[in-house]
Amino acid sequence: MGRWCTARRRAGTGRARPTGPGLRTVFARTAVVAAVLATTTTTSLPGATARAAGPAEALAAGLASARGAGSAGERAGYDFADDAERIAGASTVTGAETLAAGSTYRSSLPRNGTLYYRLELDAASDAYVSVTAVPGSDGEVTAVDGIRVSVRDADGGSCSVHSATFGAAHSPRPVTAWGSREIDPGANRCQDPGTYYVGVERTRPQDSPPDDWDLEITAATEPRPRQAGATKAPETWDSASPEPPAGEPERRPGGNGFAHAALVGQGAWSADIRPGQTLYYKVPVDWGRQVYATAELAGSPDASGYATGALRLALHNPVRAEVDDAAKGYTGRRTTVGLAPLPPVAYPNRYATAAHVGALRFAGDYYVVVHLAAQVADDFGPGPFGLTLRLRLGGTAGNGPEYAGESRPKGLFEVSAQDRVAAPGSGGGSGAAADDDVAMRAVAVGGIGTGSLLLLGLAVWTAVARRRT
Repeated sequence: MGRWCTARRRAGTGRARPTGPGLRTVFARTAVVAAVLATTTTTSLPGATARAAGPAEALAAGLASARGAGSAGERAGYDFADDAERIAGASTVTGAETLAAGSTYRSSLPRNGTLYYRLELDAASDAYVSVTAVPGSDGEVTAVDGIRVSVRDADGGSCSVHSATFGAAHSPRPVTAWGSREIDPGANRCQDPGTYYVGVERTRPQDSPPDDWDLEITAATEPRPRQAGATKAPETWDSASPEPPAGEPERRPGGNGFAHAALVGQGAWSADIRPGQTLYYKVPVDWGRQVYATAELAGSPDASGYATGALRLALHNPVRAEVDDAAKGYTGRRTTVGLAPLPPVAYPNRYATAAHVGALRFAGDYYVVVHLAAQVADDFGPGPFGLTLRLRLGGTAGNGPEYAGESRPKGLFEVSAQDRVAAPGSGGGSGAAADDDVAMRAVAVGGIGTGSLLLLGLAVWTAVARRRT
């Protein structure tokens, strides 16, 4: 079809102040609350550096350890969505279970055969399904192995077919493919309301590892605009590559899945990455903005050997469809890989014939995904290796179409006010330069709710201590 195809209070109120054990109790409780509040303020704004010392850092470390403990058993280091519902794929369309738009599911894919899921669609909305397959981290995969996702109507007519493979690195990693049903007045199939079927299968089962692969599945719908607009993708746009953001990168570990992606904005961000690991970053992108991304891998003390396609960088759109990717081999020396220049996000991009342009069809949360191939460990050790991600948002933010209804999930194709304020680096410059401003905005975003609750608790504790005194 050619379409897609984040004052200290003085004493002296006239009341008797607690002394001795009572005073120590108040001070101790105040310190605990201050630590929690400091941790909440910084961690509620991803990317901000925690400035509190002592209890706050200990609590933050404890929370991080808890998350790590919860994900230690996940395959290939992938953290699935916390609210994902278990669903079983059917071997035939007859027994296919329904994927509800706006929901996330967990399933599993065997080596052989196609699994089917059902969609119930209207005749006015575009529908999108993403499937992320997570293989075992110790299995051997081929370059052409991966998953294929298809969408068909009730009569078997093909609406879309897309695949995602592991590529030349032969490194087991989460791979994401997508499917769609698009409303197009010029199309003669997949336009009616009713039942549609999603098929998921491996692309090369005969060479694929025998173990089942875990799946994370999302379904979403996009309403039509209230008024018809351009039906042709923009032909001209600034294709120059600007300089990546300079300056010392801000420490920002990546998430281990789409649902747990670390929120970032324009700037330079650093993390550690190990061979076989995949890191996820969420970037709010408005209508009219362009995404420029580079990833730098630090050198190794043992600069001998070569790993094919070792450092992979990819961009995914709000429905998790891949926009573009790039990969580069590693020789032990500092290596940089960057995405090619991409056009601004615009609704008419969906009419482009180039897939990477068509994928930039809506605003919302985009995902930058970085993978370090497992075989890097063979020549250069288990790491971790230093990673620097540099992001720049070009273009000018503008207005998108006025939709005739709500997307499912709600707000998927827009940048939320919370993310707009909270995204570290959203004010421009490097992450380090923007940190002070980001921290202040964090107080406005998270302080009213969580801060007020914590201060209320402090007041109660203080009153109890005074009464005891």
